[in-house]
Amino acid sequence: MPSRLLPPSGPARPLAAAQLVNSLGDGAYLVTSALYFSRIVGLSPTRIGLGLTLAWAVGAVAGVPLGRLADRRGPRTVAVLLAAATGASVAAFLFVRGFLPFVLAACCYATAQTGLAAARQALLAALVDRRDRTHVLAHLQATLNAGLAIGAAFGGVALHYGTRTAYLSVFALDAAAFLLCALVLLRLPTVPPRPAAPGKGPRIAVLRDRPYALVTFLNTLLLLRMPLISLAIPLWTVTRTNAPGWLVSALLVLNTGAVMLFQVRTASAVRDLPSAVRTVARGGVLMLASCAVFALSSAGAPAWVAVAVLLLAGGLQVAGEMMQSSGAWQIGFDLAPADQQGEYQGFFGMGVPLARMLGPLLLTALVIDWGVPGWLLLGLLFLGAGLALGPAVRWAERSNSRVLTVS
Repeated sequence: MPSRLLPPSGPARPLAAAQLVNSLGDGAYLVTSALYFSRIVGLSPTRIGLGLTLAWAVGAVAGVPLGRLADRRGPRTVAVLLAAATGASVAAFLFVRGFLPFVLAACCYATAQTGLAAARQALLAALVDRRDRTHVLAHLQATLNAGLAIGAAFGGVALHYGTRTAYLSVFALDAAAFLLCALVLLRLPTVPPRPAAPGKGPRIAVLRDRPYALVTFLNTLLLLRMPLISLAIPLWTVTRTNAPGWLVSALLVLNTGAVMLFQVRTASAVRDLPSAVRTVARGGVLMLASCAVFALSSAGAPAWVAVAVLLLAGGLQVAGEMMQSSGAWQIGFDLAPADQQGEYQGFFGMGVPLARMLGPLLLTALVIDWGVPGWLLLGLLFLGAGLALGPAVRWAERSNSRVLTVS
């Protein structure tokens, strides 16, 4: 286990430590936040959903300018400031008593989170050799899952007590975790800022990079796997199958544990853009197979059959997820100009808040309302996006070659 969680020595170690620290807090936050805002603050589920949708919409827009700021001011400096800002925004939730303050605090949280993700990617790109980035990111993903699992256990304790003090302790823990994350990032070497080249291209170049925009769009479709495992699969399990309710937790443990154990091994197959494209395509095939198997678990099957089918589908799903993640990391880095990694990673990272914002509505309509046909359409969407990334990446490579030739 340690060899799978610990990246190679050097800058990757503090990056992993920072990831572990803030994921511990986030794990506790994720399992308690919705109930805190509804039971303690008194917001309706509709208002919570609306506020979070607005917040992630703002966060998606903020990622690019904050990533550009990381390029121009230095990614370590910006990452430290944004980690501290994330902690401050979580601390602001301690004082939220109504809908408007909730929306404002959530917007600050989502903005700081997306900016921090872009700055940390730019920091990794500057400190880690190009051929090692996907391998290091796989370690960070395994570390993230380990931290989320442990943090979720702390959150479960707060849920058990269910008091205001218990919930506030979780938010205080998450805020402190991000402040500690900022201190850990300070241990990394300073990365000098990259000034913009005079007279070259638009102010924000990524907004006119159409091949990279297409790659980002296709990756956003693949990222619908995030609300799939956190929302659609639990709802499907309890409303459309005869499986026992505890299986929802088992499927989440299966997903988290598999990523911890096998993400690094899966990423070892990715070394360059061609291998990344192949890995994403294979992940699309597995996601289609997973969706087809999930469809077989519908209410007509006995409980024990439903359990077996759902566990098989969950295994296929997490295998496809790990392949898609590994390939996407390589693609996102390799197609970005070296002096604009923050800006480009901010744009590429927009897929995460967009998937969080739009995914719940789309997936509940497909899976819960349409049932078996919806599962098959979703699987074809994953397969189509995975296969389409190949031509999109080749277009981006040709475009980059023309730019370099002209320059």
